[in-house]
Amino acid sequence: MPTIIDGKKTSQDIKNEIAARVAEIKSEGGKIPHLAAILVGNDGASQTYVGAKVKACHEIGFESTLVRMEDTVSEEELLAKVEEINENPDIDGLIVQLPLPKHISVEKVTDKIKPEKDVDGFTPANVGRMALNWPAYVAATPYGIVELLKRYQIETSGKHCVVIGRSHIVGSPMSILMARNGYPGNATVTLTHSRTQNLKEIAQTADILIVALGKPEFVTADMVKPGAVVIDVGIHRVEDSSKKSGFRLIGDVKFDEVAEKASAITPVPGGVGPMTIASLLYNTLLAAERKVYG
Repeated sequence: MPTIIDGKKTSQDIKNEIAARVAEIKSEGGKIPHLAAILVGNDGASQTYVGAKVKACHEIGFESTLVRMEDTVSEEELLAKVEEINENPDIDGLIVQLPLPKHISVEKVTDKIKPEKDVDGFTPANVGRMALNWPAYVAATPYGIVELLKRYQIETSGKHCVVIGRSHIVGSPMSILMARNGYPGNATVTLTHSRTQNLKEIAQTADILIVALGKPEFVTADMVKPGAVVIDVGIHRVEDSSKKSGFRLIGDVKFDEVAEKASAITPVPGGVGPMTIASLLYNTLLAAERKVYG
């Protein structure tokens, strides 16, 4: 059996570590970290995500502010709200939950967030700093994956890492992080995507396979080298009448058959997913303690 890389347990460990630090800050009379989230509209998944983030803040002793705006809000009004939070010295981190309504430019909104409050790691300043291997807020999912590799002591130096998917949120930053000079890193990285020819053959050469394509159970056992480490970033709901909820969650990897070949693998659910909130909280702690931007 492979090692199951348990994101649920690891994320709880990180939250416990952050809570201990918050308790120290409180006892020293310091400033409690404060995360603000802006939620536009009534998208069900977005409400669930933001609710989980707010709940996690309270669990570890952070302060949090949730700003709700109608999906009819103008771009100008949203940008003004971002600017207001930028200028509020009490708030350390700001996230604007995506997706946004079609009439609002994600680029404009992201660019408006002050880099030192951008705990999602999406602004050009933080992406650029990450690429240069400078102190930066790394996007939550890539940071979560890096932390899992580190805590499970998975060797990355000199390994061939294949990333499937080139999104700005996961695939592209993962390729940079795995190639950088450090640990986890120093891997030889191949970044693949929907236009890659002989993707199967390339995937078969991976010592570490990171799958963030957004296609349910895309990676099958015949694409995986025996003994590979497999990180599954995908999450999909599929109907399942045997479940009380009527659905079950699956990833981009066909878990049961790939697990038989892998040396270590993340499950879905309970793998990469829980790490994203822990990473966001960690970035907010860094912001409150001025660890990145001084």
